[in-house]
Amino acid sequence: MLSLQNQIVLITGASSGIGASCAKIFAQAGAKLILAARRFERLEELADRLGKEFSASIHLLQLDVCDRTQVESSLQSLPEPWSNIDILINNAGLSRGLNKLQEGSFQDWEEMIDTNIKGLLYVTRYVVPGMIDRGKGHVVNIGSIAAYQTYPGGNVYCGSKAAVRAISEGLKQDLLGTPVRVTCVDPGLVETEFSEVRFHGDTERAKKVYQGLTPLTPDDVADVVFFCATRPSHVNISQVLLVPTDQATTTLVHRRN
Repeated sequence: MLSLQNQIVLITGASSGIGASCAKIFAQAGAKLILAARRFERLEELADRLGKEFSASIHLLQLDVCDRTQVESSLQSLPEPWSNIDILINNAGLSRGLNKLQEGSFQDWEEMIDTNIKGLLYVTRYVVPGMIDRGKGHVVNIGSIAAYQTYPGGNVYCGSKAAVRAISEGLKQDLLGTPVRVTCVDPGLVETEFSEVRFHGDTERAKKVYQGLTPLTPDDVADVVFFCATRPSHVNISQVLLVPTDQATTTLVHRRN
């Protein structure tokens, strides 16, 4: 198992859900964390918890990955001890709406494409060249089962996650001959703020998504990310599709009530 002691790990979308769970498991392993998200107060709370629990070394970035100028300035002005990123976890992402395409919201589309595709590209573009120069690094993209199977109303979201899968495969090919690894982790139903964001804060509607079944937890996904990151350096786990036992496809789930 590869040691993560003092490895610098950048996690986007770290303020909640899978990102926060990744922060916890990597902090526990002795990694140094750069936590990036738009909600800075949430980051401060998380950093405080991890500092007390694991004496973790943490640098915070208030960052909107959709803003290329902000991504560039934030990453290029990292303090010297934090500038050599070993592991990048591209976790920032969201879904908006569940409308038929012909009834879709342009604003929802823009937000999903800007965050899920362009944001991931911006951060990767500014981090990977340094990994190549230093001769080590690992990019972990958090995708979705939606990359494999579309579902009614999922049109643009599914398209954006199919793009993440294709970009991950393309990056792996482009990095062939370098020691930099690329992994795409694609979860099914995970109980996070995902559905609440999708339904624009409608918590009752969001709860129904997970009703009667046992979904994955953010910790379950973080555990898989951690496993991928700690394999020996000659091992690259390219793709992982993980779903709850109660889920077979994007639309086929078992509910007990």
